Amino acid sequence: MHATSSLREADRLMTICNACRYCEGLCAVFPAMEMRRTFADGDLNYLANLCHQCGACYTDCQYSPPHEFSVNIPATLAAARNDSYAHYVWPGFLAGVFNRNGLLVTLLTAASLAVFVVGFVVWVDPAALFATHGGDFYKVMPHNAMAGIFGVVALYAILAFAISLTRFWRDINGNTPIGLRDFGRALIDTFHLTYLHGGGGGCTSEDKRPSPSRRMFHHFTFYGFMLCFASTSVATLYHYAFGWHAPYGLLSLPVILGTVGGIGLLIGPVGLYALSARRDPILTDVKRRDMSTAFIVMLFLVALTGLLLLMLRDSAAMGILLAVHLGTVLGLFLSLPYGKFVHGLYRFLALVKYAAERRQGTFVE
Repeated sequence: MHATSSLREADRLMTICNACRYCEGLCAVFPAMEMRRTFADGDLNYLANLCHQCGACYTDCQYSPPHEFSVNIPATLAAARNDSYAHYVWPGFLAGVFNRNGLLVTLLTAASLAVFVVGFVVWVDPAALFATHGGDFYKVMPHNAMAGIFGVVALYAILAFAISLTRFWRDINGNTPIGLRDFGRALIDTFHLTYLHGGGGGCTSEDKRPSPSRRMFHHFTFYGFMLCFASTSVATLYHYAFGWHAPYGLLSLPVILGTVGGIGLLIGPVGLYALSARRDPILTDVKRRDMSTAFIVMLFLVALTGLLLLMLRDSAAMGILLAVHLGTVLGLFLSLPYGKFVHGLYRFLALVKYAAERRQGTFVE
């Protein structure tokens, strides 16, 4: 990998930090850094994705601006992290499209897919679009058609993820042996968001005081997404394994999971957007903030349209709402391999490697 300017700057800062080591107790980045004397590009991408951008090291650092060393770990690793998404992504040409205009491209994709769904329904049965169907989505769009469209998009996203994650792992891992315990430790750190504690007080906020708010809204977002995924999985199991077909009752497991998850995806993204808007820009990769904004906006729209669809599924508005919701979900799925979503997957692999290094006490030359 040809070193980018962000990797060269990260190399400079890691060399300084490795000599100082004042921040070694704040998060996983600094203990992992201390296992190295020099930093290859793969090492730097590993450290960048291990960073949770809590901002504590910037606040605590005696060499942060305006010191002549100008050490700014959060912003530098954020830039390197964003560069890594574009470097490992498949197919590569799409990275630039989403990177430059992430929010606009994602919204246009979702709107185009919603129009496609409307056109499909009108082509099959125009009357179905504005009729009442007792909450039965499949009278608007047949199950096989809906499953086929989502299946193709999902398989594409899985393929893109598999290729990019394989590239990333090969570059960062080297020869570190990985065991099941390391995956278990990484899962615990992921589900607890362990390294968003900022050394104990939380992430640095807009006034440079630590706060648990960012961790809390990440929890709402993460678990809201997981509950919505669980809702879809349970509904799929009901349909294919037991022959129980939608619509499901308001107290059924798929609806309860989807409702609670949807509420989480309303609260979490709004909170994260508000914190991002107020956060000191010196702690972020300002040029590519649009990537984060696109992801949280799409999550919010998926939750909003899904909950509206649930509330109005017995009305004549159901057909249009279904098209808008399906278009939004498909747009989100298509953008996942090229947007902010990948940070969770890359970070998980970085946590796996960190767990293995920590367990083995590995020192990397």
